[in-house]
Amino acid sequence: MAIPRTRRLVAAASLPLMVAATMALQPGTANALSSDVVISAVYGGGGNAQAVIKNDYIELANTTDHPIDVSAWSVQYASAAGAVFQMTNLTGSIPAHGRYLVQEAAGAGGTLALPTPDAIGSIPMSATSGVVALVTAQILLVGCGISCATAPNVKDLVGYGATANVETAAAPGLTNTTANARSGALIDTDNNAADFTAGVPKATNSAGTTVTADDSGGPGDPTPGTVRIHDIQGTGRISPIVGQNVTNVPGIVTAVRVTGNARGFWFQDPGADADALSSEGMFVFMGSTSPAVAIGDSVLVSGRVTEFRPAAGAQSLTELGGTITTTKLSSGNALPAAVPVALPDAYTKSGSLEAQPLEPSSYVLDWLEIHEGMRVTIAQDTRLVSPVNTEFSELWVTLKPGQNPTPRGGSIYKTYDDPNSGRLMIVALNGAPAANVGSTLAVGTTGPVDYQSFGGYVVQATQLGTITEGGLKRQKVLPPTKKHDLSVATYNVENLTATDPDTKFTRLAEAVVTNLGAPDILALEEIQDNNGTTDNGVVAADQTIAKFTAAIRAAGGPTYAWRSIDPNNDTDGGAPGGNIRQGFLFNPGQVTFVDRPGGDADTAVSVIRKHGAGNQISLSVSPGRINPTSDAWATSRKPLVGEFRYHGNQQLFVIANHFNSKGGDAPLSAAVQPPVRSSEVQRIAQATEVHNFVKDLSDKSGGSAQVIVLGDLNDYQFSPAIQTLTGNGTVLKTLIDTLPADQRYSYIFDGNSQVLDHILISPAIKGYSYGVVHINAEFSDQASDHDPQIVRILAGCNGHRLPARCLPGSPVVDE
Repeated sequence: MAIPRTRRLVAAASLPLMVAATMALQPGTANALSSDVVISAVYGGGGNAQAVIKNDYIELANTTDHPIDVSAWSVQYASAAGAVFQMTNLTGSIPAHGRYLVQEAAGAGGTLALPTPDAIGSIPMSATSGVVALVTAQILLVGCGISCATAPNVKDLVGYGATANVETAAAPGLTNTTANARSGALIDTDNNAADFTAGVPKATNSAGTTVTADDSGGPGDPTPGTVRIHDIQGTGRISPIVGQNVTNVPGIVTAVRVTGNARGFWFQDPGADADALSSEGMFVFMGSTSPAVAIGDSVLVSGRVTEFRPAAGAQSLTELGGTITTTKLSSGNALPAAVPVALPDAYTKSGSLEAQPLEPSSYVLDWLEIHEGMRVTIAQDTRLVSPVNTEFSELWVTLKPGQNPTPRGGSIYKTYDDPNSGRLMIVALNGAPAANVGSTLAVGTTGPVDYQSFGGYVVQATQLGTITEGGLKRQKVLPPTKKHDLSVATYNVENLTATDPDTKFTRLAEAVVTNLGAPDILALEEIQDNNGTTDNGVVAADQTIAKFTAAIRAAGGPTYAWRSIDPNNDTDGGAPGGNIRQGFLFNPGQVTFVDRPGGDADTAVSVIRKHGAGNQISLSVSPGRINPTSDAWATSRKPLVGEFRYHGNQQLFVIANHFNSKGGDAPLSAAVQPPVRSSEVQRIAQATEVHNFVKDLSDKSGGSAQVIVLGDLNDYQFSPAIQTLTGNGTVLKTLIDTLPADQRYSYIFDGNSQVLDHILISPAIKGYSYGVVHINAEFSDQASDHDPQIVRILAGCNGHRLPARCLPGSPVVDE
């Protein structure tokens, strides 16, 4: 695809129609870039020798999300010299993201009529050079010479060929068989030469009907072609005619997407064939150009059969792309009946899915594939297993309510072998209200099946069932039962920078004070530098952390001190320019940070055994980074190590981590199963580095070192990386494993409640309480996408015989 696509489809803001129309009628500003209506095509060779199309034409385009009234506007034409203009008055309005066709004079030849024009004039335009102006008044342009682009009321102007009356430079000169068309993105740079390209004449009216001079048997011809949608889809995952052009494929428009850079529409053949394995629906990809069709339109579509693979390792989506032409035959037609969603028990089979026959009665991914592009409906009440992402109108539900439920309404991800086959992603094309995990989505969600990289198969819902909130509550930590209990927490604060709004700092600070109980030590991940993603060499984060600690004080928390190490610029991954790193906040009234100078971005911290002092150890630098020049940390965060002293001068080593992300891994719905986890290799190398450092602490201390390893490790408790880090449980204990199996999660991705964040402790820490504090991941209104975790080292619990209060438990309760 020439036009890249992202997972997210962001809706543009719209203006009320009355306001938009008022704005459109204001006089034009000299050389102002038109942000709403532009001239999109001009053609002056209509009916001339070798011409196919009978008439000259001017085409306009509305680039906004709302219709624009042009009933007081005009288009005007002048010869290349630009002395005298002729005018055609406009009527009506241009649909949102639609076109508007002005038919001008006819020649004696040509065989193809324009689609029904929206306005008709009689101007004989030059086939080679001329000037076309879009004017927000019905008054002839007079006396503007060769500077008409800056004249009052001129919204847009195109000079083509041998004329000086232009915006910056002239668009290409034309012939009887070429027209100028604005680039596909419809961008107005006020440079006709840059904005327009000469090519085959192609004209579209406000109804979305298109004719093109290179296909007299295609668009504009109301005769269906010989190829049907099920012929394109075939009975496998890849189209049997991929790469071929198809003409006048018939179908009924079932859904339309007019936002983002993957605009287009779904259409479906109401006349199904006898083969249940061939889908009757598909997507028509139009990039950043919004389609001029509506649900219920009967259309004929021409284009190229393509297989769009949205990410490495993902399956592909069979669609029509390339140069799309659409002929609308009628509107208001009944839609093909929606198929009730019925997901099999097994999620998928192993091996290359594209090389195997479809088995829709056995596997979820096969059932969804045979309905790709078709209307489906959820015929049962379902439970939300992710919060609604209101920015992108995304949510996940489970169609199997008894499948691995969490106590709070999610679906727990327990092993690689069980991805929870009841999950289904929904994108609400008309928006979705905020709702949390555990809420109920009523029967009736309906729309075509699509495929996108992260979510895999999704339902692009034209109709969303009613959502009833489930009453989920945020959690908090109980106060300590003894004065000298020590609390240590980890929190990924999601790209926090000093330039973030105060509201984000306030939300995060309130969580630290109210929900986490103002822990004595707080390890933070994703602290960005002072100017965030502005990539100008700034690496310091002192302003970011100062703003955060001030917000904590304002929320009633302690006056935290902090320690961190600035990374080298653009070396630690994350958002480009952001320079994310870990940091420690600590309460000086409860703990002491042992400072040892010399730690910087490139210096490796080491464990020093004090001579003649038994098993006493220290760090060479504090804070310090673990082997920061190792290849294991390439383009990734380096662990931050700090030495603390707490009650009774007890020594504690804390290692804050943020391992490399899962970016680059194949999705759960990958084309080859099981999915390739390519990012795991680096995490295992990182886990090895931290494991070796912790083992050195243990060996040199005779096993007495109290160590807490914590942070966003970006991997599951059962993963090879975590097993490597813990030495299969011999060097560190994974505290998430002490929770009941259905409560082991701190993050939600693809509708799976899963573990990415961890707290691990060394065997020397005997008595503790631990829990995940669920305040973000399950809620639409998030301060971060991660839930924090906390461990409390219980005072008086380091002996061999532990009192009852020292037995592992959780300090976390619902608010």
